[in-house]
Amino acid sequence: MEETKIKSKVKANPWALIPLGAFLVVYLASSIITKDFYKMPVSVAFLISTIIALTMNRKKNVEEKLQVFCKGAGNMDIILMCMIFILAGSFAQVAKDMGAVESTVNLGLSVLPPNIMIVGIFIIACFISTSIGTSIGTLVALTPVAVLIAEKLGAPVALIVAAVVGGSMFGDNLSMISDTTIAAARTQGSEMKDKFKVNFKLALPAAIISIMLLFILGGKGTVTLEGEYAYSLIKILPYILVLGGALSGLNVLIVLTCGTLVSGLIGIFTGSFDIWGLVGSISAGMLNMGELIIITILVAGTVEIIKDNGGIEYIISIIKSRIKDERGAKLGIALLVSIVDMCTANNTVSIVMTGPIAKEVGEEYNIEPKKLASILDIFSCVFQGIIPYGAQLLMASSLAGISSFQIMQFLFYPYLLGAITLIAIAIKKF
Repeated sequence: MEETKIKSKVKANPWALIPLGAFLVVYLASSIITKDFYKMPVSVAFLISTIIALTMNRKKNVEEKLQVFCKGAGNMDIILMCMIFILAGSFAQVAKDMGAVESTVNLGLSVLPPNIMIVGIFIIACFISTSIGTSIGTLVALTPVAVLIAEKLGAPVALIVAAVVGGSMFGDNLSMISDTTIAAARTQGSEMKDKFKVNFKLALPAAIISIMLLFILGGKGTVTLEGEYAYSLIKILPYILVLGGALSGLNVLIVLTCGTLVSGLIGIFTGSFDIWGLVGSISAGMLNMGELIIITILVAGTVEIIKDNGGIEYIISIIKSRIKDERGAKLGIALLVSIVDMCTANNTVSIVMTGPIAKEVGEEYNIEPKKLASILDIFSCVFQGIIPYGAQLLMASSLAGISSFQIMQFLFYPYLLGAITLIAIAIKKF
């Protein structure tokens, strides 16, 4: 009751959004001036935003505003999300260092039918990205192979590289250890397995139609890849255990801890590293998540100040004035996270930023948390996978030696995923 009373006293205040506006101005201005969307660290831009937020609202002193900041940054969901990031980073790094990524890639290439290589490379990218939880890692591993296949087939390089990008975004959106899945589920209070099941129903038809289009455009040319693609099934086991454990409903912290231990034991048993190599790998994985954790804490604390000053209430009032039902609320959330992703070129950050707003709107219109989490994850990944200045297309185009815009015309999976989700929302099937 007390929390409800406090919430009701907060008045909509557009000026409370100045910190977010400052972040976008600083980040976008530096990106446009330097012509590089990754020149300005997101953490620094958000630190500036946080400092501005702490200088606002003269009715409260600095100590009171810091209490509000710490309330948001220390929220149970935020701390738990950071813990999951730490364990996910450790698992991913240990699995990679013991050879799981290489074995997964080589297994896919070894069983790939030589007469449907472009379709096959898309399917492999889907499997690998879902296993390792990162689109960038998948692109780095598969793009050089994709270019080789395109040369042997005489097919457009952009087509097969786009297949890799599409497959990479499939897992980025669905994987249990993906930053976006973790962030979307935790900000909405949803179980990751529930979010996965809802999300998969939309991702599967998009993937199937993509396969059909790639088959038609890619033809049936036969390619035989030279060299050996050695793999070890035991090294792929940790990915299967983590995915299976998460889907079965086991606590994700336990699943990731067990996955790290199993990966470590396999690595020691196969001679990939010794005990100190394992310790170093765990440490490296934790440190790799450092910036993401810093950003999460800064965003959570800053958003709490903005909320306390009436900024979130103002955004919700605008959304409510333009939507009348649950369908409109879902479309509004999809639009919001898409715009933020286009501005930040970072799908995880866009989810963390818009998550609190989505949760408030969802509660207002009785939208299930798992559906909110899916909308945030889907549309942030859709736009992250198609913006020409995003890390994914920049990495793919750099490795393939072609332009991001050449790849964009063949990005069937992201386009289809976005379209299918919008249709599902429009006809009230989602």
